[in-house]
Amino acid sequence: MSDKLMQVDKCVTCSVKLVERGFVRFPCPNCGEGIGRCVSCRNQGNAYVCPSCGFGGP
Repeated sequence: MSDKLMQVDKCVTCSVKLVERGFVRFPCPNCGEGIGRCVSCRNQGNAYVCPSCGFGGP
């Protein structure tokens, strides 16, 4: 996993710390910036927006 992804420590949608099992870190499909998602936001399908380029997803 890249250093950029390892630095992501909060959910981009709700800002909860990524500590519980089931969270995910991935590169933005548009710009490659690290995005973190908590279990709750993933399960609920809450939208996210990349803080760097504004790309959004489910």
